Amino acid sequence: MKVILTTDVDSVGYMGEIKDVKRGLARNFLLPKKFAVEATPGNIKVWDKKQKIVEKHQINRKEDAESLSAGLSGLTCNIKVKVGEEGKLFGSVTTQDISDEIATKGFKVSKKDIVLDSPIKEVGSYDIAVKIHPEVKASVKVEVVNEEGGAEAPQEKAAASETETVPSETTEEQAQAETQQEQEDQ
Repeated sequence: MKVILTTDVDSVGYMGEIKDVKRGLARNFLLPKKFAVEATPGNIKVWDKKQKIVEKHQINRKEDAESLSAGLSGLTCNIKVKVGEEGKLFGSVTTQDISDEIATKGFKVSKKDIVLDSPIKEVGSYDIAVKIHPEVKASVKVEVVNEEGGAEAPQEKAAASETETVPSETTEEQAQAETQQEQEDQ
């Protein structure tokens, strides 16, 4: 069934395009939600007149996407998470987390625009692609860090703190002193 799209629809097309779609998609989704109209000769004439408006809309969308891309290109997002052993996260960092962090920096990016093959499950630095427009993409640097400070895994911190605080000789001396005390008490 041929339809004229009245708005941009993911995985179908952009506003003003005439698309041949499956009858079920048109009748159950596109037409009831007014995302499209049936491509009759009368509707095609109306949309030909509106074509200039559609072209301006597409040009404005692309310009907005390019300005957003310029702003996002140098952006670094720090996401603090709880970390278990070996730098593994409790849970994961998802596109929603990244979108929320970008929003705190003053940019509006939908979680659907963030390209993430699989959720991030380890501490580290990642370059994440953001598809703002079909012709415009940006890259955002995301640094996943331990919320207790730094990107170290907790076991590395524990090992570092043990070596700094108590030398092994002192503990041996304390153990000998305790055994002597016990012998004197008997």
